[in-house]
Order: sequence, then C-alpha cells, then structure tokens
Amino acid sequence: MERAELYRWLRETDETRLAELWERADAVRRAHVGDAVHLRGLIEISNNCVRRCAYCGLRAPNVKLGRYRMTTEQILGCVRQAAALGYGTVVLQAGEDPLLTTEWVAALVKRIRVETPLAITLSLGEVDEGALRAWKAAGADRYLLRFETSNRALYDRLHPPRAGRVSDRLALLRRLRELGFEVGSGVMVGLPGQTYDDLVSDLELFRALDLDMIGLGPYIPHPETPLCGEAARAGGPEQVPNDERTTYKMIALARLVCPRANIPSTTALATLNRAQGRELGLQRGANVVMPNLTPVELRAQYEIYPGKACVNETAEACSGCLVARITRIGRTVGTGRGDSPNWTARVGPTGPA
Repeated sequence: MERAELYRWLRETDETRLAELWERADAVRRAHVGDAVHLRGLIEISNNCVRRCAYCGLRAPNVKLGRYRMTTEQILGCVRQAAALGYGTVVLQAGEDPLLTTEWVAALVKRIRVETPLAITLSLGEVDEGALRAWKAAGADRYLLRFETSNRALYDRLHPPRAGRVSDRLALLRRLRELGFEVGSGVMVGLPGQTYDDLVSDLELFRALDLDMIGLGPYIPHPETPLCGEAARAGGPEQVPNDERTTYKMIALARLVCPRANIPSTTALATLNRAQGRELGLQRGANVVMPNLTPVELRAQYEIYPGKACVNETAEACSGCLVARITRIGRTVGTGRGDSPNWTARVGPTGPA
C-alpha cells in the first residue's frame, strides 16, 4: 500500500467499506500466520521507573503509586504457572528500573531457560548494548520496545531523555535485530497532537524495520500525567481519536503491510470494550493475546493507564476466559513457542547460531 491508500483507510468511516478492510486483513492473517492464537504470559516484574514519560502512570514523579519489585522466586513461580497453563512464551516487562541489573536479569533468564521450554521475551526499556548482549547470551529470545510515534517532535515531547543520554529507539531496534533478537515495536493510537499522517508514517516504519512483532493500543489518559490535560484539549480534523475503531484500523493495516508479524489484540482494547474488544482485534488481523500472570496483589500497581481490564482475575481464571473467547470465534489456541514467521524466514526454524 502507498501512503495515499493508507491515509484513505485511516479516514474511512463507511462501515461497509471498513468491513472489506477487516475481511482483507483477516484473510492475510490466515494465509501468513494461520488460525492459531498464541498466548504470551505477561509478568510485570517491577513498576519502578526512572523516566518521566508524559503519558505513563509509572513515571518517576508519580508519588501516588505504590512501588514494587518482584523477587526471582516470585517471578519463577509465575513462569512455572505459564508452563503449566500451556503458554509458549513469558514476557518479562518493567519500567526502566536501575536495580534490574544486567547480571540479575541474565541470571533470571538462565534459570527460565534451564527450567522450562518457554520462549523468553524481555520488555525492559532502553538499555545499553552490553546488557542486550548479556541477555541474549543468557537465552533471551525476543525484545519489545515501542517507538510510540514516528513523529520525532511528538516523541521528544512524550519522552524526556535521561540525563546525559540520547533516546534513539529506532537505532536500538535495528541493533536488536543485528544481535539476533526477534524484534517487536509499536505505537499508541490517539496521542494528543498525533495526526493521520503520523499514523501513515508509523505503518511505513513498521515495514521499513521489518518487525517481527507489532503492538498497537489506544492511548488511555492517566490522571497523574501531564498528557492527560492535553488529551482533554486535543482537537481538529487531523487529530487522531484514541478510540477502538481507529485502533482496529491500525491492526488491520499493520497486518497488510507486515503480513508475517505477530500482532497482539491488547489488554488496552479489552479495557475500552470488555465484552468483545480482544475478539474484534483477533478478527481484524491480530493473532496473539497476553494473559496476565503478575500476582493479583501487585497487578493494580502496574498502572500505565487506569481501569485496566482483568486486573483482579487469577492467572487460571484469565487463561480459561481467553481460551473460551478464542474458541468462540472459531480460532484455535496456539501451541509451542509461536515464533514470528517473519523471524523464522530470516534466520531459520532453529534460530540464529
């Protein structure tokens, strides 16, 4: 698709025409990644963060948030749950927490690698190359790092850099690829100041980066962030709405421009539409869901945005609910690691040497 066509689809409001887009994305999804929906067990290992990102409830200045950092044994307990529930992957996610040291994370990854057959995805923010090399050597398979928006001016407004550092997530994503990681990124939809032209550029950047995983979710304002006030004032014909339909459009178009990528139907969609948000995402191009394994007593404190769906469900209840939702729409639950076909086409089925 060229820019003009992507732009037209993003501005499309006719439901009959949009039904054509959903069907096209679903057909491409079926052809390239199949009918299996892969479950990634999410473990939010720390909500400590040194960053001051304007949209995120974990930002360092938010003194109203109770902070936690899981122990190795707590995390391994969740990992064992993932294996028992039949998941193929665990995702270790955190704010940028300096106490999650290179050595500590590497030791944790090694234990998961020795004790389970699970693929290991890390989402620990912007770290230096030495850490990435150590974690890859320890056995990490994948890394998730959203670039959030391709509009550099908007990005800089959202993401003040750490003192003495330059934030260049695009360079980091390219380096992750060179190091042999399966690489994931993505954006938020409906940021204050974000235009449809920005979303087109985001889609083109997905394609240029040749992403293996693409995460897309609506921007949900958090009351303890500077961006929340801007969200109330954002407007104009080119301001992207932070709604379900625009997020589904981005999922569908991402599937069309990156047909072999793994694309989750996110918890943020389920937060906007608890009845069928995840299902609609799966029917419009997505092929992954991420059930939460974080202990219930900690989960509410990982508050990037408020009102998150499933915050009080046990891991077992969450798994049962998702499996039922997947089967109700005629899809199957994936088995095994669920590597991106894009990645396996590039490095082979056994991964990089």
